[in-house]
Amino acid sequence: QVELVESGGGLAQAGGSLRLSCATSGGVFNINTMGWYRQAPGKERELVATATGTGKTRYGDSVKGRFTISRDNAKNTVFLQMNNLKPEDTAVYYCYGLIAPAYDDQEYSYWGQGTQVTVSS
Repeated sequence: QVELVESGGGLAQAGGSLRLSCATSGGVFNINTMGWYRQAPGKERELVATATGTGKTRYGDSVKGRFTISRDNAKNTVFLQMNNLKPEDTAVYYCYGLIAPAYDDQEYSYWGQGTQVTVSS
């Protein structure tokens, strides 16, 4: 059973930094894409950043130039370095993975449980 486990959320001041991590547990055959989405109260879930296994990245417009996604493919882990945080970055951040589990060549979408990021002004 594949699971995504996030860590690193918390409270930061505007202009500060936080680093999120998401590790994959369970048997994995292949990971296509890993990334992060976020959802603020009363808003829809939105893209933060994704990265493929070949290094292709994609960012939401509101975080470009401030957030950086990276992957450790050997450890099936994805990171999100968040700099110059703003109060509008406050949300629950969800790790996402498009993953083929062990003994299965089909890819499925997996989500972490979410980690709260709160940015004070």
